[in-house]
Amino acid sequence: MSSLSPLPAATGAATAAFLRPSLLPPKKSASQLSAYKSRKPYSPHFARISCKTSSSDKEPNNNDQTGPTTRRDILIGMGSLYGAASSLSDPTALANPLQPPDLSKCHPAIKGDAGDTADCCPPFSDQIEFKLPSPKEPMRIRPAAHLVDKAYIDKYEKAISLMKALPDDDPRSFKNQANVHCAYCNGAYDQVGITPSVALQIHFSWIFFPFHRYYLYFFERILGKLIDDPTFALPFWNWDSPDGMQIPAIFADPASPLYDAIRAPDHLPGGSSPLVDLDWSRSAASLTPEAQWQSNRDVMHTQMRVMHTQMVSGAKKRTLFFGTPLKAGDAAANTGQGSIERSPHMNIHIWTGDPKQAHTEDMGNFYSAGRDPIFYCHHANVDRMWDLWKTLGPRRTDFTDPDWLEAAFVFYDEDKNLVRCKVKDCLDSRKLNYDYQKVPLPWLDTKRTPKAKKKTLANAFATEKFANAAPPKKRELTPLSAFPLVLNKAISVVVPRGKRSRTVVEKEEEEEILVVEGIEFDRGNVVKFDVALNDEDDTGVPAGPQDTEFAGTFVNVPHREKQGAPSFKAVLRLGITDLLEDLGADDDDTVVVTLVPKVGEVKIGGLKIDYITD
Repeated sequence: MSSLSPLPAATGAATAAFLRPSLLPPKKSASQLSAYKSRKPYSPHFARISCKTSSSDKEPNNNDQTGPTTRRDILIGMGSLYGAASSLSDPTALANPLQPPDLSKCHPAIKGDAGDTADCCPPFSDQIEFKLPSPKEPMRIRPAAHLVDKAYIDKYEKAISLMKALPDDDPRSFKNQANVHCAYCNGAYDQVGITPSVALQIHFSWIFFPFHRYYLYFFERILGKLIDDPTFALPFWNWDSPDGMQIPAIFADPASPLYDAIRAPDHLPGGSSPLVDLDWSRSAASLTPEAQWQSNRDVMHTQMRVMHTQMVSGAKKRTLFFGTPLKAGDAAANTGQGSIERSPHMNIHIWTGDPKQAHTEDMGNFYSAGRDPIFYCHHANVDRMWDLWKTLGPRRTDFTDPDWLEAAFVFYDEDKNLVRCKVKDCLDSRKLNYDYQKVPLPWLDTKRTPKAKKKTLANAFATEKFANAAPPKKRELTPLSAFPLVLNKAISVVVPRGKRSRTVVEKEEEEEILVVEGIEFDRGNVVKFDVALNDEDDTGVPAGPQDTEFAGTFVNVPHREKQGAPSFKAVLRLGITDLLEDLGADDDDTVVVTLVPKVGEVKIGGLKIDYITD
């Protein structure tokens, strides 16, 4: 690709040059507060609804003599929310989308144990409905942070300074904007109308991308309004390219309003480990700057392999990229992260946060992450991944499920209005009048090489030949019947496959996935474990992201949603169709799955192979 050049003014032909290509990538008084809280919430309230619809699946209802009540029965009667029964032909009529929180019922967010809380609740206000910006507005072009010039830096610093100078009763202040993430992520909000209460959590599911897109959209417009510049756009931290794989210099000047003192000192420019590790692990040994730069080529190549897995080979279906569905009444903990949310998004949060802080603040905990200006730069690149993913193949499209499209959030805009926003209005960033500077995608065609040439390890372990003999290379196998178990050491498990030798068409229709079920851990701690397939190396060193056998990772950024229930169960889904082909194991009846603990304690409920079409 051609070399990069400084970002020009975002007008005229220069703007067009940077658009992505089609194929590539006031506080209230006590009396006011009391009156406000006594009002009926603006968000609709509804009871927890069963999704079971068949007669055999109906749940008993001892208070209804006419028979069990189904989800459809309840929703038909909720005309004020979803429309009259005559509108049942509307695909949203039976939908159960997540609703915005009731701000009048905001409560302290949970930082940690023993009542350690944070006040993240915003000012109160009436809400208005979101409207797309006028197409006559100038397009905002988000630049790569490492390519910006002094004029841009001056403008950006001025905007952040003005935002930080706003009073606490202004919802646009930097403090209140940072609290948005805290409130939505650390249990300050409960889902509206759900009994018993369920925390509103915008991670670990398909609402991760749209929530953060709106969050940055309003944050960016507030900054532009403060400096009277409708073209101002946030920068993105280009950590998916070697040239951008350090904390951008604009965030490293202690005299700048973009600086945050609560970051990992070793990872600052000039520190002992300044290169971003997209597959971060606290157990990994730090290299000296000299050694790290000397091995720069290998390090960078490994990072590009991580990106290729998370964006290309391991994200071929919507559920794998966006995460699993979250509907009203669902607990986010019981769903699953999408590929980019899991890694590198989570890893970079933890890598940037200070491990010496009680809760790995600032970036390393959801409640405090928004206090670091780099958060918005980091998430701009995460948002950019959504745009890029949809250019990588004809089947890579947004969900059409009404429960996703009609899900909604509330944010404060540049005029202090509380705006109710639906997912369906943010699917195209260009309709929101912003786009991203075009830069190379070095990870797009990155390939990996297997550690060993053997291709039938899984079948070999499964045959009688090894039933009464030591496994090859002294490998110790853990039976599936041993689950659930605490992952306190690396284990290898033979897992049967349901299908093999599938055709190209079959593979396009269905993605083979490895499912790690019942992942139980303390959500207040950093947790990470890696997963590999058919790792038959005898060196004792588990496969890493540099190896083809590496299938993916599970990562948790510390956060709390409620006191007294620190652990929960999650699920990890990894796309492995391409991986099995690369390993030459497409014809095998079984696969050997290796789980490697990296950070924190975790319990695993089980493993299985499954197939998904969406």
